[in-house]
Amino acid sequence: MPYQPHEPYPSRSPYPPLSPSLSHHEPHALMLTPAGPAPAPRYGTAAGVPAGVPAGRRARRPGPYRRLFALPGARAFTAGNLIARLPVGMFGVSTVVLIAGTYDSYALAGAVGAAGLVSGAVAAPWVARLVDRHGQARVAVPATVWAVLGLLALVLCTHLRAPAWTLFAATVLGSTMPNLGGMARARWAHLLKDEPRARHTANAFEQAADELCFMLGPVLAAFLCSAFFPEAGALVTAALLLTGVLIFAAQRSTEPPVAPRGSAGSPLRAPGMPALLAVFLATGAVFGSMEIGTLAYVDGPAAGPVLALQAAGSCLAGLMYGRARRQARLAVCLAAMTALMALPLLAAALTGSVLALAGALLLAGAATAPTMVTAMGLVQHLTPPDRLNEGMTLAVTALLGGIAAGSATGGLLADHAPTPLYTYLAPPTAAALALLLCATTGTGRRARP
Repeated sequence: MPYQPHEPYPSRSPYPPLSPSLSHHEPHALMLTPAGPAPAPRYGTAAGVPAGVPAGRRARRPGPYRRLFALPGARAFTAGNLIARLPVGMFGVSTVVLIAGTYDSYALAGAVGAAGLVSGAVAAPWVARLVDRHGQARVAVPATVWAVLGLLALVLCTHLRAPAWTLFAATVLGSTMPNLGGMARARWAHLLKDEPRARHTANAFEQAADELCFMLGPVLAAFLCSAFFPEAGALVTAALLLTGVLIFAAQRSTEPPVAPRGSAGSPLRAPGMPALLAVFLATGAVFGSMEIGTLAYVDGPAAGPVLALQAAGSCLAGLMYGRARRQARLAVCLAAMTALMALPLLAAALTGSVLALAGALLLAGAATAPTMVTAMGLVQHLTPPDRLNEGMTLAVTALLGGIAAGSATGGLLADHAPTPLYTYLAPPTAAALALLLCATTGTGRRARP
């Protein structure tokens, strides 16, 4: 049949036309017209790939973490938050070295640290409630300034060898540091409110960042105190904390807006929340008892690096878990934790080798991050939007309470058991308790993120 002018010339190209408006019978479509700003791609799309290009010709889709930090402002607030969170891992070692070296008393150093932990656990939910009510920048900056002043007062009192009660007073008065990890997770929840898979990746990254800070912080603090002067660790801790919070608070474009006050009340009244906090309490006992057990069993300079392997395993597992397409149930994560936390006991009992114990701790840590990511996702799901920071801070408070209880239990076993090997009975027992609480209360079945 002869070619008809009103029909487009048949193309042999395997690619479809880029746009119907570019066909030859509409020459006006080739005229230049003012172009508006291109719409920003969503998290789950591959930017810059034309829809008509076959799959084999598409550019490789960026990974979930690369897409996560492509969001405007994400890198800036993450950098500030990480700078501010590193001192959390430095604070304990810095104050213990400073107080014990000046007053020649580890008992006093431990008591001051315990007082700070208790007062911080009491103050943190109130600070988080103010953050929910007035916004992150308006509350986090003055709360951090007050916390830094308390730390500097502690350094000054120690340097002057002031009476012991002044150390407790400075520690308690400066226990207003906000929950930095919770505020970062709240920003991700705001930016990715319509992207559940992206929120899962963000929570996994934040958990890996927690592990990294707790792994590097003590090492940096010990180096500063030994290489320079005893106050160096605490002073650098204060400087990093204030600098990081100022950078974080300056990123106003990613700050979640203050939600209108609802009638839901405290997150403790949310259905399923008390049971989930009990699971956090038992999970914290796993971490506290494992730390004390390793320090008692290894008992030497190798204890720190061996213990850091658990955090390294958790960090790597968290990053891998963030790439998963689906989030596991909390009961499944706790079951894996119960099984893996028995590996250090088996390694110590069967081989007695520190190298075998180190490998077992690396594997045991692989269950930590997935469990915490899943549990924090449930906290975000159960907490009312106008109480999100308070809900996550309550979870961290329960976790810290469990760590304190686990440390006390591990210490009793280390002192009174026939051998330090028995301290490794506590972590799998606490993990089994967390699994039992999860199973009997239905936590994770009634509400999934």
